[in-house]
Amino acid sequence: MTTEQVLAHRPSRLGRRLTVLAVVAFARVLAHRSPDLICRVLRRISRGARPATRQEAAAARRDTVANSAFCAGPVGCLPRSIATALLCRQRGAWPDWVAGVRRHPPFGAHAWVEVDGVAVDEPYPDGFHIPMLTVRSPSR
Repeated sequence: MTTEQVLAHRPSRLGRRLTVLAVVAFARVLAHRSPDLICRVLRRISRGARPATRQEAAAARRDTVANSAFCAGPVGCLPRSIATALLCRQRGAWPDWVAGVRRHPPFGAHAWVEVDGVAVDEPYPDGFHIPMLTVRSPSR
């Protein structure tokens, strides 16, 4: 006997990939602007979004690194974090976007996204970086 199944609609892989690549391109351009401009643009874009869940932020980050070798690389943290936040926003949510510096020498800057104060899929332990710039979810 056969069982009826209903499959959820999923956008084509090509359509999803093109969306991610467009977001990554915008993120790479924005990453070359001043910190003040980055924060102003992200604050404006984040308006009206609901807080992202950890799963949503992790999925957006995975999509970003799966489609951009630069964002997946060792110096791609700023465009990666911006693209992750923008992909979340495109899906109706917003994580906290954070940029900061290492707590201990040598100096190193880093950018990441957080949900409920915890970095999403980052290789560093909590407290490794000192947040300097933050664009929080409007609802938080």
